[in-house]
Amino acid sequence: MTTRDDTPPMLMPFVDLRAQFAEIRAEVMAAIAAVMERQQFIIGPEVERFEQEVAAYVSVGAAIGCASGSDALLLALMALGIGPGDEVITTPFTFFATAAAIARIGAKAVFADIEPRTYNLDPDAIAAAITDSTRAIVAVHLFGLPADMAPILALAGPRSIAVVEDAAQAIGARCGGRRTGALGAAGCFSFYPSKNLGGAGDGGLVTAADAALAERLRMLREHGTRSAYRHELLGLNSRLDEIQAAILRVKLKHLDRWTTQRRLCAERYRTLFADCGLESLVGLPAEPPGREHVYNQFVVRCPRRDELRDFLTAAGIPTQIYYPSPLHLQPAFAGLGYRDGQFPQAERACREVLALPLFPELSEQQQHAVVDAIARFYTGKPPRNAGS
Repeated sequence: MTTRDDTPPMLMPFVDLRAQFAEIRAEVMAAIAAVMERQQFIIGPEVERFEQEVAAYVSVGAAIGCASGSDALLLALMALGIGPGDEVITTPFTFFATAAAIARIGAKAVFADIEPRTYNLDPDAIAAAITDSTRAIVAVHLFGLPADMAPILALAGPRSIAVVEDAAQAIGARCGGRRTGALGAAGCFSFYPSKNLGGAGDGGLVTAADAALAERLRMLREHGTRSAYRHELLGLNSRLDEIQAAILRVKLKHLDRWTTQRRLCAERYRTLFADCGLESLVGLPAEPPGREHVYNQFVVRCPRRDELRDFLTAAGIPTQIYYPSPLHLQPAFAGLGYRDGQFPQAERACREVLALPLFPELSEQQQHAVVDAIARFYTGKPPRNAGS
């Protein structure tokens, strides 16, 4: 049976937020009700407690809530004093907001290629991109895997280059035993609903070890003020809502358990691919020693990616492509003068990667269905009927 547009019904969601909510419904609704009873919605006790709890979770001096992950990046760069004439190195294989934040403050985004196995910034490519104008590096912990931070920090430190962590997809991940957000000068998080720690709308947060930087971030998120109607900086209106903070406080208590479930699902995928003899054909996510993946996405690299995706859709299995086009080839960055072929690893990844369903409540049966369908594609068998 198919829908009117001939799209088959899905055997499973790509992300199942309803299953998560069903488990914690009573806690979430009580937290929301408490905020509604207080009728204090902006920078109140829930935000303050959530900031304290995240700072303790990450093991960093301070956490500053804001309106979105995109704003977190913007605020971090503003607080570090990055601006016109400065260059900021980052990856072309990430979400648009990473490089957009650089452009919005008037700095120049300088792209460097990625490691083919991890999809994160290649430290050697960063080294080749550094100039006298380089003021910062935005290292993205893509899909939940930390970037190789030790060599990045070693490059940056002697040159007084600030390292900003884009940890939007990687809350709770570890690199060298330390959690993301505690490695660079600032760590930027998103609480978009599909993230490992997701709210009921937009939300973000910046972590900082330095007290002066944290104070500057607090001012910048609220129109550059320390006290009402005295504006010391040109800031933003970028505040985390009390209701979002209340929901996130509930979810933070469950985050480590959900991360464990995500990692178990990822290991099950690896076993199933090995059992089908596909591990040499389908490139599975890397997890180098010393870097702990939290699997916001389970991204594989596969031949004939677009054909496979169509096949999986016909079998009722949803997938996503993160990301179909690298940033250096996006029209918004045409003025930077980059050309096709300049970052071959990022461009190849855009042609080959495919994200498979992965969320804490994903069942073993559902994972079997995903891998079975992929095996059927590569062995030339037709897709199973989505209703079978």
